[in-house]
Amino acid sequence: MKLEAAATFIRNYEPQIVPGLLQTADYAEAKLRSVIDFYRLPDDLEVGVSQRMKRQRILYQRERRFHFIISERSLYSTVGDARVMTGQLDRLHSIIGMPRVLIGIVPLTAEAKVVVENFLMFDNRMVKVEGHTAELTITQPREIALYGRAFDMLAGQALTGESARALVGKALDQRCQEVRRDARTDG
Repeated sequence: MKLEAAATFIRNYEPQIVPGLLQTADYAEAKLRSVIDFYRLPDDLEVGVSQRMKRQRILYQRERRFHFIISERSLYSTVGDARVMTGQLDRLHSIIGMPRVLIGIVPLTAEAKVVVENFLMFDNRMVKVEGHTAELTITQPREIALYGRAFDMLAGQALTGESARALVGKALDQRCQEVRRDARTDG
């Protein structure tokens, strides 16, 4: 994505799922499959997953910084199945603490101080809001500032570092139990 390539600081808030830049290939495949099925789009799943994985290279570029905020709900919303979720949660667990990448998780019990849809901020130049039927591009400084304020408020509620890792670990333990239960049932 050209916007990602041009930005040096990307902030991403996602209230329901794991953001694309942090997804495993299996998670991305399951998510994109549901989008293709729901919107009745041409099946370009393999290309879509490949492109999503290529986009993730940007996470390792020294001149870039990222701040992701997700809701704790994102850890429990099933995309694919328990096996897919186990892989995704394991990846999140390992990414926490990565240089230039800050991951915050807003606990389920946090006060709803600001209710906002998922969005990406590219520096302080532009905000992309991904709606159900359309994507909005926001360039008005006043509106960008409001999204920045919302992000800062959510960041203030989010747990980071070892506290975030503990939330992911709890969700991962639950998913691992599901995978073991499924294996016993199938075997």
